[in-house]
Amino acid sequence: MTHSLHSTLVDEHWLESTPASIETIDSHAHVFVRGLPLAPHRRHAPDYDATLDAYAEHLRINGVSHAVLVQPSFLGTDNSFFLDVLKRYPRRFRGVAVIDPSIDDAELHRLATLGVVGMRLNLIGVALPDLREAPWRALFERINALGWHVEIHRDAVDLPMLITPLLEQGCTIVIDHFGRPDPEFGADDPGFRYLLTTARTGRVWVKLSAAYRSVHGENGTSLGMTLTSALLDSFGAARLVWGSDWPHTQHQSLIDYGTSRDALDDWIPDASLRTIVLRDSARVLFRFQ
Repeated sequence: MTHSLHSTLVDEHWLESTPASIETIDSHAHVFVRGLPLAPHRRHAPDYDATLDAYAEHLRINGVSHAVLVQPSFLGTDNSFFLDVLKRYPRRFRGVAVIDPSIDDAELHRLATLGVVGMRLNLIGVALPDLREAPWRALFERINALGWHVEIHRDAVDLPMLITPLLEQGCTIVIDHFGRPDPEFGADDPGFRYLLTTARTGRVWVKLSAAYRSVHGENGTSLGMTLTSALLDSFGAARLVWGSDWPHTQHQSLIDYGTSRDALDDWIPDASLRTIVLRDSARVLFRFQ
């Protein structure tokens, strides 16, 4: 089945135009439509479309010039939908794919050629893998050779068991969604405190995104303030990036794109530091030219 990337064509001209410079980078968003092949094991499957056209309109309205598309968990290792976006708009988009350790070298290099710059391990709701096992070690060796990062999505309590073996193997690591601390503890969550200590390695980055995934029934802007302050103190702005997490799956009633973007202005009032997070650090991490 062929699935359209767009619901309409109102933003086609904007997408095809080449911005004179990188202004702002959204480091975490998803595109999908109903009817795509779903992963056999999944936590949920949205009953709505998150089209490229709708996403592009949010980017345009909010002055975001470039973006990173992340493979959603419910699509498994079939990255073809977001890869179609990268093929069409290689200047504006980069990608983070979900892959299996058995992936062959030819496919890895094809993904890299299309603009994929990292692999994601979305480990919410699944058994914790042993990343020291031989298949994983072999995969990370190939990932490192490509210059990719490894993105981790897991509750903070388990971060030590994931970050430690990745550091041992020389990986560049990106932690999703503030590291997802337990809402009862917030910045005092032991796993989050551990995350702060990894700043000294120089190889860990954190996404300031989706704080609402660490609270219940709130949009997360208040928690995000506390977590951002702690992360800035430990990591500095140069290894933090901002992501909208559009279309905010399972939380779309709590937040929208504009609120997600505006929250960063509250989290980081200093405009110069905010520019580093919104543009400079993401440009380096996601290899925008």
